[in-house]
Amino acid sequence: MTNAAHSQSSADTTSSTAPQAAPLETLLALVKQDLQQVNETIIERMQSPVALIPQIAHHLISAGGKRLRPLLTLATARLCGYQGSDHIKLATCIEFLHTATLLHDDVVDESDLRRGKSSANAIWGNQTPVLVGDFLFSRAFELMVEVGHLPSLGILARASSVIAQGEVLQLLTANDTTTDEDAYLQVIQGKTAELFGAACKIGGEVSASPADQVQALYDYGNYLGIAFQLVDDYLDYAADQETLGKTVGDDFREGKMTLPIILAIAAAKTTGKDDELAFWNRTMEHLEQTDDDLPHALSLMKAYDTLEATRVRAREYGTRAHQALSGFPDGPYRRALAEVVDFCIERAY
Repeated sequence: MTNAAHSQSSADTTSSTAPQAAPLETLLALVKQDLQQVNETIIERMQSPVALIPQIAHHLISAGGKRLRPLLTLATARLCGYQGSDHIKLATCIEFLHTATLLHDDVVDESDLRRGKSSANAIWGNQTPVLVGDFLFSRAFELMVEVGHLPSLGILARASSVIAQGEVLQLLTANDTTTDEDAYLQVIQGKTAELFGAACKIGGEVSASPADQVQALYDYGNYLGIAFQLVDDYLDYAADQETLGKTVGDDFREGKMTLPIILAIAAAKTTGKDDELAFWNRTMEHLEQTDDDLPHALSLMKAYDTLEATRVRAREYGTRAHQALSGFPDGPYRRALAEVVDFCIERAY
């Protein structure tokens, strides 16, 4: 991978024995100036003469998100030696696409909390956040056209299509206790992993990197995204609600088929526990739930160790993400991207 060989900035001379900051702090320090420009572009481009649009967009964008996806675009571009400025607008596109999907998700899921704050739909109802999400999608494509980099436009256009398909597929699998692990992985590949992969891939494309590097960056982001969503689905049952910033057990209450429950149902089928299958059918398919049902569901997940099994799957995809970076030369950007994998898997929120 010859292009990556001169991809590292003067920061590459940083000693590997230097004190280690928290993973996202390391990445934030490396792209601090770039991220500041992204934040400025976000504020500028979410403005509208229709006052409610920036109000709702600001409500979500300023709610304490980690900016992980745009950070990945900035870091992968610098990893590949990019010296231009188009990655700023492309990273902003990524954040707008992500924010738009969150607005739509909260409406579909009827969520009351997002990052510990009232969700937009809880404050303004369903119609306006959906339309503001559409506005952010449109803003993202305006920025893409301004950049004028056709490969990046193709990547983000495809990602938008795949994300929408993933969301529809999730609706089709919701409340369906016959959903298996393969179908679940299809859902999270679309709704989460594709944008992670696209965020990393455009960092390579805008840098005019060789095809094998671009593919490796997509693989890294894709595997990271799958691991991230697996951990999210684990945390929905295992996290502290205040730390998580949303209601624990929401997936259960919504009848959302995520891996901890899919594995528990599979175990009940294997062991012939008809009473457990009847429980899952009542609570997940028919959404006939009592106050005692979530604790009982958690006890079944604990009995079959499905929460830990979900984390094991996340670690497996984390290993693949690490391997995707193996062809790039050592340096602070590669190390920071590798540390992000571990952060995403071990995080508590």
